[in-house]
Amino acid sequence: MKSITKSDFRKECIKKLKFCSKTNKIKTDNSICKKIEKIIKFEDIKNILFYIPLEIEVDVRALLNKLRKEKKYNIFVPYMIGNSLKIVPYRLPLKRKKYNIKEPNNSNFKYKVNIDLAIVPIIGTDYSKRRVGYGVGFYDRYFADVKKKPKIIFTQRQLCKATNILTLDHDIKADYIITA
Repeated sequence: MKSITKSDFRKECIKKLKFCSKTNKIKTDNSICKKIEKIIKFEDIKNILFYIPLEIEVDVRALLNKLRKEKKYNIFVPYMIGNSLKIVPYRLPLKRKKYNIKEPNNSNFKYKVNIDLAIVPIIGTDYSKRRVGYGVGFYDRYFADVKKKPKIIFTQRQLCKATNILTLDHDIKADYIITA
């Protein structure tokens, strides 16, 4: 049997994720968000890193906005700087940037925040529970520089999991993988 490459696996997963009906997306995303919320309520969480979803990613915005209104949590999102990320407070308006990703304006937020929980979208995962993303390495570089490692939740509508190990040691690893 031929061994699959990380790049080929990524392409297969993206193809699979693109074929999901709108009705199924809404139902699946709501189910996943409820599971995330249970983890947040169970763990001692204050600072949460969310993401602003692309079309094939789980839409976590309803949960993000719900938690933001509770004023019990500090909500952050990634902001791209070159080939890395910085974490900024979530605020509107959002603008489309590189890779078609929506981000808030650069808030010149200069403080290092200890994130308690990071919710991270995945294209797939492998046997080691490490992330296969889009191949740029934004999250990997960001988490490599973080001193206090947060709990990490990977989200995906349909689990795309390789039966072998495709990732490297620097690829981030999940504490939880939540799918439909």
